[in-house]
Amino acid sequence: MIHTVKPGETLFQISEDYRTPMNQLLAANPGIDPDLIFSGQGLTIPGFPPVETIPYSIHVSLTDRTLTLFFQGEVQKVYPVAVGRILHETPVGSFIIINKAPNPGGPFGDMWMSLSKKHYGIHGTNDPSSIGKYVSKGCIRMYNADVLALSKVVPIGTPVVISP
Repeated sequence: MIHTVKPGETLFQISEDYRTPMNQLLAANPGIDPDLIFSGQGLTIPGFPPVETIPYSIHVSLTDRTLTLFFQGEVQKVYPVAVGRILHETPVGSFIIINKAPNPGGPFGDMWMSLSKKHYGIHGTNDPSSIGKYVSKGCIRMYNADVLALSKVVPIGTPVVISP
């Protein structure tokens, strides 16, 4: 998969966001200067399929507090979600799902799906009354049954767009 460098990003940060060791990132991008990356530059992230090969995509609307699942551009399902509260806003932008962890425990409910932004993910909840509200520390919370259903459908590498 190709990551487009955003303003202010560093190679270290990109390595952390994708949980990809720096040596693997450098090996996948021969000839780049790790101290001189620039906004708009495309970097190969090893270990993930090309985004265009994945028929699913996810769009999260922070305003509407919804997560919409698309299959080949067609809406499949719209789920209610909880998103970040003041001082802990959910990040806006384009990401991918980089891993899945069933039964992470605690406030993360029955499933955790990491986004390509360190410390953020789509997960279940142990507080279903929070769904539909601005209450999380930036993650996207779903009802446990919904996140389990979603996780069974979308593969690793699924693009996730989060908009205001």
